[in-house]
Amino acid sequence: MLKRIGVDNLRLGMHIHELCGSWMDHPFWRTRFILDNAEDIRRLRESGITEVWIDTVLGLDVAQVEPCAAARTVAEVAAEVDQALAQADMQGAARGQVATIEELARAVRICARGKSAVVSMFHEARMGKAISTTAADALVDEISSSIMRNPGALISLARLKTADDYTYLHSVAVSALMVALATQLGLDAATTRELGKAGLLHDLGKARTPIEILNKPGKLTDEEFAVIKLHPEQGHQILMAGGASGEIPLDVVLHHHEKIDGAGYPRRFKGDEISLYARMGAVCDVYDAITSNRPYKDGWDPADAIRKMAEWCGGHFDSRVFQAFVKCIGIYPIGSLVRLASGRLGVVIEQSGGSLLTPCVKVFFSIRSQSHIPPEVIDLSLPAAKDRIVSREDASRWGLSNLERFWVP
Repeated sequence: MLKRIGVDNLRLGMHIHELCGSWMDHPFWRTRFILDNAEDIRRLRESGITEVWIDTVLGLDVAQVEPCAAARTVAEVAAEVDQALAQADMQGAARGQVATIEELARAVRICARGKSAVVSMFHEARMGKAISTTAADALVDEISSSIMRNPGALISLARLKTADDYTYLHSVAVSALMVALATQLGLDAATTRELGKAGLLHDLGKARTPIEILNKPGKLTDEEFAVIKLHPEQGHQILMAGGASGEIPLDVVLHHHEKIDGAGYPRRFKGDEISLYARMGAVCDVYDAITSNRPYKDGWDPADAIRKMAEWCGGHFDSRVFQAFVKCIGIYPIGSLVRLASGRLGVVIEQSGGSLLTPCVKVFFSIRSQSHIPPEVIDLSLPAAKDRIVSREDASRWGLSNLERFWVP
């Protein structure tokens, strides 16, 4: 049986099933293991992770738990998440636009230019040169225009990155997500542009992180993780030396790893101490990171990522900002593999008007026959649509791969 407990209730012999927090913010390369030494418990408690899932079948159960930290079952946590996502859905869905081949082609070009611009900025930072943000300004204009034409194309395409180019395309993806989120929150054009720029620059401090640590495929030591956590302050220093970055990018670069509960870094700000812009940066940064393949971990399915992030609201994220983010990309973001009531599998190819629960899906696989079928696009929001999504699915369970071929030209 899976139970969610506070880290203060951990004891040797428990089987950790999952860490309740972004795996970017702790030094463990794995999330499922037996707690067999006190040092791992210490590292967990000091990592910023406040809760974990334990498997009581594979390890010890909770002993006596204080009422304020009582273990919660899977069903209880799932109910909380469903309620949070339903609230986001009731408050209005994302703008419905099918991603056209033309816009996806534009997005491909923007990603290529974006990667080139970020690589150049990282190179200048590594060489100790002052950073020119001229290229960033022009690129943000392109990103903003693409998001205004169609929010799904660039956001979804930028998520598809290899481990080798992750650091650079991650910056492009976060920029696009920041622009989309700013638009959803109704921020003015000038602020939205600055937030797009902040997204491009948010990880610039990693230019000073040794490559062998940044791309390490295995478990980070405490010392290596401490080096990784220096990048917000280092990025802020690089931008300050350049002198022309603006207050919003400086704020986001320095504070995008702060958490609402005060467990983040570098300043351990909490609650209202964290600006709206940094709260936005936290959500966008984590979403792209956990849905992308990394040197040490494959990315999560987009729909799984949204549900996991919903669990972290109130601790890691600002709930209002997260709900606005869900409206941008959907409860089932583009690229999500879903199971329909008709017994077919499909990939979400775009959000549709009306509800976040009824996107456009391209079905391609029959569960009954265990075989591929001719692809068909279904807009689940239309009155004539008789089908509905019943669950998210893991592609590996069905032996499926390369799902992007169904929506990338």
